[in-house]
Amino acid sequence: MSNTIPAATIRRAVVSDASSILEIYNHEVQFETSTFDLVPRTLTAQQDWISARSGAFSAIVAVDTHDTVLGFGALSEYRDRAAYKTSVENSVYVSRNHARSGIGKLILTNLLHQAADSGFHAVMARIEASSQASRGLHASCGFTLVGIEREIGRKFGRWLDVAIMQCLLHEQPGI
Repeated sequence: MSNTIPAATIRRAVVSDASSILEIYNHEVQFETSTFDLVPRTLTAQQDWISARSGAFSAIVAVDTHDTVLGFGALSEYRDRAAYKTSVENSVYVSRNHARSGIGKLILTNLLHQAADSGFHAVMARIEASSQASRGLHASCGFTLVGIEREIGRKFGRWLDVAIMQCLLHEQPGI
């Protein structure tokens, strides 16, 4: 784990980033509870995921000065019913080699600006409840805890709770 913030910039993800994103994501699928996916993605599925995203829902990557992907994030539709169209859900994943280095905050801050620029009102986060790092990251970016879904998922032989956090964009200074 790195304690220093690497020089990083944010750009839109492109299909050639798929293998780097896949490496970060599949680690989380196989060894962590930050995603409730149970089956690792294939390279083709990851390429398709990037290709299918556009506009407000474009995936972004944090890259170092050598264009190495350090982490990625995206906004997604929160729910498919019409009244939810002003709300989105965020996803942020950082390479375990760069955890707690500021990369997650850089990605999440950019996603909040992307959401505001696209006219959304609320950004939601669904976080495995015991993940203090992810909950702390979201709190540092203006999210508040609005609920806990108890024993809503099962992974690695355990029942998992999900913390629901929300950021109302109009309440955030500078966004």
